[in-house]
Amino acid sequence: MSKRDDLIEKYADDLKKKCGQDPDMELLRKVTIGCGPAIYNADSSTVSSSDSSEVERVKTNFLVKKLGLADGPELDAAIDAVFETYGKSNRNKYRAVVYYLLTKYFGKEAVYG
Repeated sequence: MSKRDDLIEKYADDLKKKCGQDPDMELLRKVTIGCGPAIYNADSSTVSSSDSSEVERVKTNFLVKKLGLADGPELDAAIDAVFETYGKSNRNKYRAVVYYLLTKYFGKEAVYG
């Protein structure tokens, strides 16, 4: 198994145990690949929900640029909902899992078609 496959399994486990969701493995794989080399770096592989600049980067770089959504208060609400689902007290919020949850939240799976 490759390092990426190991990480995808870890992300799927997080989705099951921490988010209570049965992951769409094909979508999770595509979202993970879309994260690029960030998943291999300890700092960039996670998202800090308490860091406002990090949250802003998720909004700008992922929701607006990648998913093509218009900036507005609904994006902040979605990010808050995803952090709530993942568990606000959970320190390790994997970027790929956050992006997966946001993709599902907005029904933008076709972006990874």
